[in-house]
Amino acid sequence: MAEPLLERVAAGEPGAVDECVARYGALVWALAQRFSPNPADAEDAVQEVFTDLWRYAKRFDPRVSPEATFVAMIARRRLIDRRRRLARRVPTTDLDQARTVPAAPVPQWLDLSDEVRKVREQFEFLRDEERQVLELAVCHGLTQAQISERTGLPLGTVKTHARQGLIRLRKLVADSQVAVAGGER
Repeated sequence: MAEPLLERVAAGEPGAVDECVARYGALVWALAQRFSPNPADAEDAVQEVFTDLWRYAKRFDPRVSPEATFVAMIARRRLIDRRRRLARRVPTTDLDQARTVPAAPVPQWLDLSDEVRKVREQFEFLRDEERQVLELAVCHGLTQAQISERTGLPLGTVKTHARQGLIRLRKLVADSQVAVAGGER
């Protein structure tokens, strides 16, 4: 029985890579087209898949799965990774388009600063633990795990204080707005 193609690729046998592309190119291309938003991205994805395939060829075990299944699995994983990476990408605007976008009206910023002031006022009415956790998260940009390390509180407790603090803060701000609206009548 002939040695499986991926074992020959892993061993660096001349011609094995070309044979691999010839044998599995259509399979990888079909998968890439399904997972990619456009043909150019699909072409890039195929290159990445084959690069991964050559990198991981030594992991192929014919006793575990057929070669085509291994190739499809590597391709699928790479394509899912690419899709996730594309989904996380922040949309950008061409500079020419950005110049034509009108600036935000000033009153909108005033409303925002007024909202921030209202939240800051109500922040003082939170419980000490809730205020500490929210200050570390919002003002210092710490993650909940980092807050746990810094304060010595268990991670679950940090999460609870953050959640309860946000709920309480939302209610305090809403109540203060109702009180102001009721006093203005």
